Amino acid sequence: MQKTNALFITILALALSATVAHAQSAAMATTMMRKWKDSASSPPNWTYDHGVVLEGIAGLWQNTGDARYFSYVQQSMDHYIDDQGNIRTYKAQDYNIDNVKNGTLLLLLYRVTGHEKYKKAAEHLREQLRAQPRTNDGGFWHKKRYPYQMWLDGLYMGEPFYAEYAALFHEDTAFNDITRQFVLMEKHSRDDRTGLLYHGWDESRQQQWADKTTGRSPNFWDRAMGWYGMALVDVLDYFPADHKGRDTLIAILNRYAAAVKKYQDPASGCWYQVMDKAKEKGNYLEASGSCMFVYALEKGVRKGYLPLTYRAVAQKGFAGIQKQFVKPAEAGGVNLDGVCSVAGLGGNPYRDGSYAYYLSEKVVTNDPKGAGAYIMAANEMEMLPALNTGKGLTVTLDQYFNNEWRKDASGQMQRWHYVWNEKDNNGYSLLGHVFNRYGVALDTLSVAPTAANLKHSNIYLIVDPDTQKETARPNYMTAQDAEQLYNWVKAGGVLVIMENDSANAELQHINLLTERFGIHFNEDSRNHVQGRRFEQGALQIPAGHPIFAHTKKVYIKELSSMTVKSPATAVYKDGDHVLMSVAQVGKGAVFAVGDPWFYNEYVDGRKLPPEYENYQAATDLVNWLIKQAKK
Repeated sequence: MQKTNALFITILALALSATVAHAQSAAMATTMMRKWKDSASSPPNWTYDHGVVLEGIAGLWQNTGDARYFSYVQQSMDHYIDDQGNIRTYKAQDYNIDNVKNGTLLLLLYRVTGHEKYKKAAEHLREQLRAQPRTNDGGFWHKKRYPYQMWLDGLYMGEPFYAEYAALFHEDTAFNDITRQFVLMEKHSRDDRTGLLYHGWDESRQQQWADKTTGRSPNFWDRAMGWYGMALVDVLDYFPADHKGRDTLIAILNRYAAAVKKYQDPASGCWYQVMDKAKEKGNYLEASGSCMFVYALEKGVRKGYLPLTYRAVAQKGFAGIQKQFVKPAEAGGVNLDGVCSVAGLGGNPYRDGSYAYYLSEKVVTNDPKGAGAYIMAANEMEMLPALNTGKGLTVTLDQYFNNEWRKDASGQMQRWHYVWNEKDNNGYSLLGHVFNRYGVALDTLSVAPTAANLKHSNIYLIVDPDTQKETARPNYMTAQDAEQLYNWVKAGGVLVIMENDSANAELQHINLLTERFGIHFNEDSRNHVQGRRFEQGALQIPAGHPIFAHTKKVYIKELSSMTVKSPATAVYKDGDHVLMSVAQVGKGAVFAVGDPWFYNEYVDGRKLPPEYENYQAATDLVNWLIKQAKK
């Protein structure tokens, strides 16, 4: 009982401790985490709607660096996954594409923790897709018990996992198949007059709900359309930039968005259960589809897939959701009203897809499909106030001086150690996410920097240049490289140097560069930490700090100090030791610190006690760099 009460208190504290920026997503997360507060209250079966909530909570973790959200996702998945990667209650032989959806969470857990059980569990779902029955033109059946049928829902259930798995394990040809699924779904279900997509399509024309000529179901259900839109924007996260299917999917998304905009209710900003019958008797504004549309449209705009005009549609939709459906919950957090509990086609009792059928399903509060979509929509909308801060800027991460490689899970060589797409302890995925939250685009540079290849970069980040023990033939900083970078900074570039301590760093050559700015890294190592005695790496940030204005306490261990002279100045000293410095040179600026510091291990909250505000410090630094770049 004491354990349950303690967990309950922790869950309630999440919303109370959330910043105003994330209040809406955190409030809904609080409600759902209270609903499923432990394994005894978790859904009894492996189910996609549970996963939609966890998807939203995982996004909230990325937006806040609060590890309690990640822990909740992990504990929830661990309820189903054993040490051998078997999934409790999952039956591959059902060939139910709904059961593939939670694979995205397994891949997240695998990429963050490296635990093999999550990879093994994900492999079971990948094997299901390999054997999933298909229509004659190659579309996945929705379920084995629904032969020859494609539903809009199935694209969200299967394709984001399929795309991430393909990207992670180098199944390059899979992107052709993924493209095909969306193309076929649009081809078979899109109505030319409205632009909307019918809920389902039966290739055999045998179902009672299927039009005998087209095979289409009779109506446009908002949540089905919502699933399809979320699938599009999530899949595009993993599509290779040069794959022709990428442009195909973006074109589909734009046609989809035009139809969604057309059927937005002008008064409320929300969308109706049956989308094209707003004025017919019994129809109602529905929450889950409305949340999904907001998520798909705003993410589509943020990622550059959709024109900026759709942001106003998403904003109006989210404001309508807040007014129409969101109510305070007595126990804390919020409730989401107005969610259609379920809708499908066929089955027993038979669902005929008629207008009357869609209105006959129960409308409930806090259904997980709606609550999860609401958290996802709120995660997107809560990024909006900051997105213009660094709009138009690009941060480029060096992969020349830091050029480490290792074999990945598929046996192929890949870059690692402080790279953008690396989600484990060594990666910069969360730092990259912070840059993205402020509208800054990410790039990498794998050759020696020059004025020409840095022309479109505003911020250049050099981290932990290689020693010979890290790379067989390290690319050392040269006087020519230093000259190129000095002139780039002088012309307005912003340079970030994040070194390492003397035992793990190449200092001699990097000083050829930093000494041009009055910064010399010393051959030392500060802040040695024994085990989990985190206080040995604690640094108190004074009030009113010129860079870390919103941060009180950070953690940084085993870093080199530096000696500074004009034009550099110290911005953080520990006694007589300078640990951070800046330099203003010409139109540009330099920030230097003797540690990689903001890699995931010390930003994602999973290791450090919550008193250490490294995620906030990373946010403060990103904002300072943006200001320097804009000068």
